[in-house]
Amino acid sequence: MRRYGKHTDEDDVRVRPNRKGNRPRTHIRPKHEDASEGMVLTVDRGRLHVLIEGRTIIAMKARELGRKGVVVGDRVAVVGDLSGAKDTLARVVRVEERSSVLRRTADDDDPFERVVVANAEQLAIVTALADPEPRPRLIDRCLVAAFDAGLEPLLVLTKSDLAPADDLLETYRTLGVPYVVTNRDELADGQAADRVRERLADRTTVFVGHSGVGKTTLVNALVPERKRATGRVNAVTGRGRHTTTSALALPLPDDKGWVIDTPGVRSFGLHHVDPTRVIHAFPDLEPGTDGCPRACSHDEPDCALDQWVTDGHADPARLYSLRRLLATRERREGD
Repeated sequence: MRRYGKHTDEDDVRVRPNRKGNRPRTHIRPKHEDASEGMVLTVDRGRLHVLIEGRTIIAMKARELGRKGVVVGDRVAVVGDLSGAKDTLARVVRVEERSSVLRRTADDDDPFERVVVANAEQLAIVTALADPEPRPRLIDRCLVAAFDAGLEPLLVLTKSDLAPADDLLETYRTLGVPYVVTNRDELADGQAADRVRERLADRTTVFVGHSGVGKTTLVNALVPERKRATGRVNAVTGRGRHTTTSALALPLPDDKGWVIDTPGVRSFGLHHVDPTRVIHAFPDLEPGTDGCPRACSHDEPDCALDQWVTDGHADPARLYSLRRLLATRERREGD
């Protein structure tokens, strides 16, 4: 039964009282052309620390963004009080298009993606050569995530004073991943930081590694004016304690790039990764896939890559590396 007649005017419509005022509802959102642009440095309990014109302001996500997440590295549009004064709060009203997104899941069977950082250009995988022992499967997983996100990988090996790096480097030689090897003495006198800093110049690099590998210690050496807490490795379990609890973007000296320190991880799920995209990180093998059957896993009898390698177009070790990385997605980290 119709509540009103076919021809009603505004006086016929009953308006529900609203103590905040009867404003007409609209789906048109303001464009905020006057908003200032900034970069998210860290996220702390829902509060966003945003760098705008050389000063850090505190902001919260505007309701109009809905469930859209805001993460470290995001370029955002901010309105409100941008003075950065104590007890002021601005609003993030827009998240600009991201150039890259590094994601992970808790495990391979977890469909919930976690965005680690946005707009990074390089992924530094930090691994100790001893205390704790290196975990090649975690390195493989980080490499797959880097290739999937379009980030250039960098292998940073720490504590070479406790164990040699040769065997681990040989494992990744065919991938052509650049690397830096450091030890504790070089960290103390600044040599390690100088060598690593050369690899980070003029780009945004996110540091990833499990706890206790010296990741935050290295970040502190790279950005000495911003010391973050560090921890020790548990003598019983061989694992480090989580001392970094949130991701933080820090500018390198003389504004020669950015480094993003992240909390230590114990797993790096790849549920979100499409295996067909991993081949893009192997330009010497990718043309050989033209003869592969549809939906080829690149690890089956009819895969055309075997013939491609046999014909001398690529090194067999490269095909082995590709298949090892693709198999990584199907293995749990501890395997």
